[in-house]
Amino acid sequence: MSVFHGARTGCRFWLAAVIGGFAASAGHHAEAQTGSVSGLPLPRYVSLKTDRVNLREGPSKDHRTRWVFHRAGLPVEITAEFETWRRVRDSEGAEGWVLHSLLSGRRTALVAPWRKGTELLLYSAPATTAPVVAKLEANVIASLRSCDRAWCRISGTGFSGYMPQSDLWGVYPDEKIE
Repeated sequence: MSVFHGARTGCRFWLAAVIGGFAASAGHHAEAQTGSVSGLPLPRYVSLKTDRVNLREGPSKDHRTRWVFHRAGLPVEITAEFETWRRVRDSEGAEGWVLHSLLSGRRTALVAPWRKGTELLLYSAPATTAPVVAKLEANVIASLRSCDRAWCRISGTGFSGYMPQSDLWGVYPDEKIE
């Protein structure tokens, strides 16, 4: 059995003072909203396309860069749209604006980022009685293949299996992915 490691250091390079007071949004809104530009649901999860994505204070290049994401595939939640810009929130609750061209509709998830320093089990089938195929550390990025509101089938380099949906950040608790 293999153990896969997440990033032990933060996924952001801070360019300015740490900005506090951000609250993470845990759930999907009961009333579906749509983006004024894309017409897609808000909020919604997407992932970063590249290893370098500037997160800005406002929706233009004239706004100061707060920090830079350095993890392609990292899931983020889009919470607003303005022209070619999307306001995103990361798993730690920090928000800022990103150019839409740096985002991908490819769905990924972080393995339990709130459980740093722990390993979570990946099963061969959607049941805790199924054989364990790997142990994943918190913050491992996985591709979402499907979710049934209880279990998600995920994969990454060297691993594939099932994990409880509640152990993933990047998919809503009531969301079904086929």
